[in-house]
Amino acid sequence: MSLEFLTADSFHDPFAFPAPPAWKRRSTENDAKQPLLYFHTDINSCYASCERILDPSLKNRPVVVLSNNDGCLVALSAEAKAMGYRLGDPWFKVRDQALARGVVARSSNYELYGDISSRVMAVLREYAHGFEQYSIDEAFLTIPVSPAEAVHIARAIKDDLARRIGVPVCVGVARSKTLAKLANKTAKKVPVLRGVCVWDRLPQARRSALCQALPVDEVWGVASRTRKKLAGMGILTIADLTEADIPMIRKRFSVVLMRTVLELRGISCIPLEEERKFKDQLIYSRSFSTPIVDREEMAQVMSVYAQRAAKRLVRDSQHAKHLSAFCATSYYGADLVFPAVQVRLQAPTADPVVLTKAGLKLLEHAAFDGPRYARAGMLLTDLTPADSATAFDLFQYPHEKRQIATTIAAIEQKLGEGTVGLGRAGFARRPLWEMKRELLSPRGTTHWEELVAAR
Repeated sequence: MSLEFLTADSFHDPFAFPAPPAWKRRSTENDAKQPLLYFHTDINSCYASCERILDPSLKNRPVVVLSNNDGCLVALSAEAKAMGYRLGDPWFKVRDQALARGVVARSSNYELYGDISSRVMAVLREYAHGFEQYSIDEAFLTIPVSPAEAVHIARAIKDDLARRIGVPVCVGVARSKTLAKLANKTAKKVPVLRGVCVWDRLPQARRSALCQALPVDEVWGVASRTRKKLAGMGILTIADLTEADIPMIRKRFSVVLMRTVLELRGISCIPLEEERKFKDQLIYSRSFSTPIVDREEMAQVMSVYAQRAAKRLVRDSQHAKHLSAFCATSYYGADLVFPAVQVRLQAPTADPVVLTKAGLKLLEHAAFDGPRYARAGMLLTDLTPADSATAFDLFQYPHEKRQIATTIAAIEQKLGEGTVGLGRAGFARRPLWEMKRELLSPRGTTHWEELVAAR
């Protein structure tokens, strides 16, 4: 819903006073006297903003980022949204018109986006008392400060990220995570706030107007199915949900929605989630640029995926005990073919030789006399720390001690992905089935040979 009614005339800037030149942390003694506020920081148009860091010519130009195989729009700059383009638009349908209108398209550069995200999160941790990375482009921080001082801190975060990383962000601050998300959304929608909204610093009349204007599904965690059920009870807006009867919400819905209502009232019920050191599972799955109909090509796919999965296990210091491999035809085909296999490994491992042999068992279950496979993947579960108890020699793989996965990971880290491989994964040329990314920008923050040249 548009918030155009909240103009500069009707919505004065509550932060219009000089900020101090620098914000310094309070002492622990003073921290204890201040309320713990939640800061929600979100990168504006994340993928497009990352592209602009290494290509300043994209500033103020409409930018769209494409999905795997350059299929559809998955990210848009504000300028592209203003031109009417939407997430999910197929690129082949809008390409000619978009290019004629000056739209710049880029293939998804996940390595660049991940590296920029890591840099942003490192800066945010410098400010945080408590920290939770919620996604690649957003995080929650807790800082014990007053709402008045939170204004200066939020501005310092925004300015620091723009200066040190080069990304624009909005910051929402409130007494609960749900309100902080709502404050961030307000900061994005109301230009007079200049990207920073501290909920408790807004005039009460303005907060009420916002909550009465916004539909209930604008609240973090309220999905469309819940919205429909709430609408049947006459709960249509955020204001309606905030005033809803707590026992009734708990009975008709769940404790999760009950906590959301309490959060909207400024009562913190959703704490920060601790960063999990070890993952429960690891999946490597991709769509093919051209369908695979040949057994040997699918064997190459499984070999490559096993080596890349092993590389991720090494990176996370984990071993896997169970492997699942699958391939599938297109969702849009006449008949969906989805062969799969599950392999229980003899012992937890990150060895690419073992994982490759297990993945190749998929070929025993897949037919190659008609199906055109459009995607494949490998799922590793029963993950354990790499330094956990070692299996008896009888159950150990003979080449585990050679640390093949660690050696390959070290070589690729220095020379780039694909510079070395085992068996079918050691191809010299890029295979035809590899994901198509014809509009890929340079990975200028992680690859020496792709560094940006300044002129």
